Formats: sequence, C-alpha cells, structure tokens
Amino acid sequence: MKKNFKATTAGSLPKHDWLAETETLWPQWKVSGDELWDKQKKSAKLWIEEQENAGLEIISEGEQFRIHFVHGFLEKISGIDWDKKTQMGIRNDRYTVEVPTVTDAVQRQGSVHLKEASFLRENTENMTKFTLPGPLTISDTIANDYYNSSQDMAMHFAQLLNDEASELAKAGIDIIQFDEPAFNSFTTESIDWGMEALEIAAANLDCKTAVHICYGYGIEENLNWKKTLGEQWKEYESLFPEINKSSIDQISLEFAGSNVPPELMRLLPDKEIMVGVIGVVNDHIETANEVKDNIIEALKHMDSERLIACSNCGMAPISVEVARRKIRALGLGAELANKQFNSLL
Repeated sequence: MKKNFKATTAGSLPKHDWLAETETLWPQWKVSGDELWDKQKKSAKLWIEEQENAGLEIISEGEQFRIHFVHGFLEKISGIDWDKKTQMGIRNDRYTVEVPTVTDAVQRQGSVHLKEASFLRENTENMTKFTLPGPLTISDTIANDYYNSSQDMAMHFAQLLNDEASELAKAGIDIIQFDEPAFNSFTTESIDWGMEALEIAAANLDCKTAVHICYGYGIEENLNWKKTLGEQWKEYESLFPEINKSSIDQISLEFAGSNVPPELMRLLPDKEIMVGVIGVVNDHIETANEVKDNIIEALKHMDSERLIACSNCGMAPISVEVARRKIRALGLGAELANKQFNSLL
C-alpha cells in the first residue's frame, strides 16, 4: 500500500514507574548515577520499539532522559542559579511555579543532549526527531535577573540552541523540533521577536526543522484555560502567516478535540504540517477510526504530501498504558486513512 503521509508523536512520552514519578509534569527520578542512565536508556528503548511496532515512521526517544522539556535543557547551561527559586506565572500566568533564575550570562558547557540523540539514532533505522525548547518558551519558564529583557535573554538562548541543534543534526537526527507552546499565550511577542529568535535557533542546520505550537499538556490548568477561549480558538490565525514566511520546514499543531478552525491550516501552504489527530488527556483514548476521521478532515485543507499525523502535544503527564493505546490508535488510524485516501485516487 502506498503511504501518502507519515505519523509521529509531538515529543514527550510518560516515564515508567521504575524510572520516575508518574502522571506529573515535574517528576522526580527514582534512581541516580549509572543506574539512572541505564534505566533512562531502557525506558527510551521501550518507547522506540512501541512507536515502531505501531507503524510510526518518525521516531523520538520520548524525552526519557529529561525531567521537563525546558528544564532538561537548562540543567546543563551555566549562568542559572538553581538555588535561587522565583515564583513565576507560566504561559501568561496560566499557572504559577517556582523556577530557577538566570543570574549571569548563559553559556553552553558542551553538548546537552548529544548522548541521548546518539542513542536514538543507534536504536532505530527510521527517521528520527529530537525536541528542544524554543527560545521564547524558555524565557517564559525561567526567571530573569541578569538580562535587560525577556527578549534579550531569549536571543542569547537562541544561539545556544542553535549550537546544540547543529551537533544533534551532525549526529544523524533528521528533524529538530523547537517546542514553542508559549507562542499561543504571547501571540504579539511571538510575532514581534519570537519568530526572530526561532530563526536564530534554527539557522543553517543540516536537517529539517520544525516548531511545535499547541495549547498545552492535558493538565487541569490548561484544560480550564481552554474553556475560556470560546467556540473558536483563533490564536493560530496571526501566527501561521508569519511561520509560513519563515525558514522552518514543519509545524506541529493542535487539532483533535479542539476548537481550532481546521481552515486555519490553509494559512500554511508552504509547510509540512504535523496535525494533532490524537489528544493528550487521560480520560479519552481515541479509536483508530476517530484518528482516521481526523486525518481525512485535515486533508480537506492540505495536500497529502504535507500531512504528518501526530499527537496534539507531549504525553508526559498521562499514564504509560494510555499513551501506549493512543500511539497504537495513531498508527492504525494513519494506516486506515491511507487506505481510504488511496481508494479515492
């Protein structure tokens, strides 16, 4: 059967209960030292195999080596005081957490994720994707007590991200994805300077580049925020034209179970689109037919060569078993959609 489009996940997958705390956004590791590295590799390998067995063509390591998609990168960046915690409203005050504080010029002391990316590359023959936090989202997830502004700080982080991404691409990663969920909370700032920072982070990479913009993990704070957005979620409307003009190759967006008007995808005629066709909540597991229907609906607004079936967001805070079932539905739903699409040719 001809496959007209591929399938992948947005990024993070749940930690196994023998590795870290489960179903929480900032879990604690249950082991340390060499045992931690061994169990991280074991967990990543299990998720790589799960994705392959489900029929996904673009494979990630599920962020099994990181506690959090932003702080996992920041942990190895100098200039950050992890003992100086600051109460900070995240995603435009959607929720408040204690975050570390930038107190000096940020610098990368060598590669942060090269070992993890190399492990991924060595353990699958499929295409690979590796996620990094985007510079604007970093600036919304760490306190600033050094730079003149969040914009100034984001530009410095953008250069560090570019250096990191360049090493990952040289290690054989096929797609570097920058996660920018904060774009939906700060649409004006995203257009004014967020895209510029993203272009710095993605410049001159020897691989495809992607940006992930969603409405957040399936946690209570995000679900409550979504209820305030009305019958149509229009945050993408101003962002997509700017992204379409950019050098970024792909965009990962939220669609399944959302109030995002599907016609907004038409604002991205020059990009590959990772369409969220499964949600990331614990209380609903899509059937393969639901996934197929979401793909077929999205295909009304783009040609099949540009569609990549995906999850709405990362699945870190949901259970391992729910994530497994969602991944299997994603793979089978993509197969059903391919069959239906081929029958209409």
